[in-house]
Amino acid sequence: MTTPPRDGDAVYKADTPPPWDIGRPQPAFVRLADSGLLCGAVLDAGCGTGEHALLAAARGADAVGVDASPWAIDHARAKAAERGVMARFEVVDALNLGQLGMSFDTVIDSGLFHVFDDDARARYVTSLASVLKSGGRCYLMCFSDREPGDWGPRRVRQDELAAAFDDGWAVTGIAADTFAINRVGTPTAHAWLATIRRL
Repeated sequence: MTTPPRDGDAVYKADTPPPWDIGRPQPAFVRLADSGLLCGAVLDAGCGTGEHALLAAARGADAVGVDASPWAIDHARAKAAERGVMARFEVVDALNLGQLGMSFDTVIDSGLFHVFDDDARARYVTSLASVLKSGGRCYLMCFSDREPGDWGPRRVRQDELAAAFDDGWAVTGIAADTFAINRVGTPTAHAWLATIRRL
């Protein structure tokens, strides 16, 4: 679900799996796949252990997943081999996606955007722009300011989300949704699901 910090391997190796690692794709992305929207060359930015890239690949996409955690990427590759699904996984910094030397029709972001501070957020949007083709779409799900309490990542407001993609992008929709999470007593968290087109 997210690209962890530089020591992100420790998060995955802990006794309890991280909240975003639910062992299956998020329902919102399954709906997108069911609608035929995860198609063409697909990048899963912050892919974790690969469920969304594997979902897209299983539906016929040419899918690539990237994450900063070598441990997560190793597990994503193992899942692909075990399931017989052709998907590529690479250890890549999401703030420097251009190093892939590839371009994509579709980008998936399931829980990455909300981990960045303001400066890194701007760099991330620029990084996305470097790999998403003109007319391509980004489907981005982030933690919502509607989530009560202070547990979890930074909350994102709709206007913040729209403002981040105001130059060279068209935000065509932001809908309330939910993350399924791996946390005892809290099976879901409020989210925004944004559809964003690269101009």
